[in-house]
Amino acid sequence: MKSLQIITISRQTASGGNEIAEQLAKRLGFKLINRDYVLEKWLPDVADDHQLHMLKQSRKFYNRRIEQKYGLEKDLTFAGFIENRLRDLAKEKNLLIVGLGAQVIFKNHSRAIHIKIVASDEYRVNKISKKYGLKKEQAERTIELSDRKKRRYVWQVHEVDWSDPTLYHLSINSAGINLEQALSILSNLADFKKESPEALNDKNNEEEQKKEHNFAHPSEKEFAKILDMHHIKWEYEPTEFPLEWDAEGNISMGFRPDFYLTEYDTYIELTTMKRKYVTEKNKKVKLLKETYPHINVKIVYKKDFHTLVEKFNFNKGE
Repeated sequence: MKSLQIITISRQTASGGNEIAEQLAKRLGFKLINRDYVLEKWLPDVADDHQLHMLKQSRKFYNRRIEQKYGLEKDLTFAGFIENRLRDLAKEKNLLIVGLGAQVIFKNHSRAIHIKIVASDEYRVNKISKKYGLKKEQAERTIELSDRKKRRYVWQVHEVDWSDPTLYHLSINSAGINLEQALSILSNLADFKKESPEALNDKNNEEEQKKEHNFAHPSEKEFAKILDMHHIKWEYEPTEFPLEWDAEGNISMGFRPDFYLTEYDTYIELTTMKRKYVTEKNKKVKLLKETYPHINVKIVYKKDFHTLVEKFNFNKGE
């Protein structure tokens, strides 16, 4: 059976990433999938004209549910629809995917290569100024807004920081490498990966789960023991949710719940603190629910744990 490959390319605005992706796809004979392709070829199957307009304008709209009249699974979002199509197509063709959070979707795929194309601010400002005839200040603002949209899309859809370097096998600074050099590097990497496929991070997952957790409070360790006693799978502080951003798009306030119950898709924030400290946690949980309405999160006092057990029927396996 033919072994198929996936290359994902994330890129800063005006870094030359689109050109590199297009030329690399031609050189390798890979199917090129980008946002324009998805908007033109896939989304019209599940969206009306108004929805297509919103999908072009708003990254948040990708978390909207697709209407049931299209006959798809219940509660499937536009982002979920795109992910399903990408996974299905990856079984049939060699793919080069630009953006779309593909570096997260195929994070542990054994034959996937994840690339990020970057460049200095000076390089990008000069490039976009020449292309569109913008003044320096206008070019800087354009780049800032575009990069922010990319970052927020990946977070809003996949709850992953787009700038996390561990998502990528290789970053290329196009300010110091020309197009032909970049294509040569990536072509050779694709050949190497084809001969020696190894999944990103999948070998050590079990070992990581077995490591001793450094709990911030003794009550968390006790809570974890109770979860284990009831055979409930959990993760400790796996995700920090940005709640507020400053004017530059940087995260100014976040919230990291104590536990994630994987089988119940629910985050738990445990507190045994005095009431005056609990008020702040309550405010953060409320803000988290408003910002991410699809996220299930509960704030729980230790004394109320058994009530939670009964509510979720955690004892069903006993």
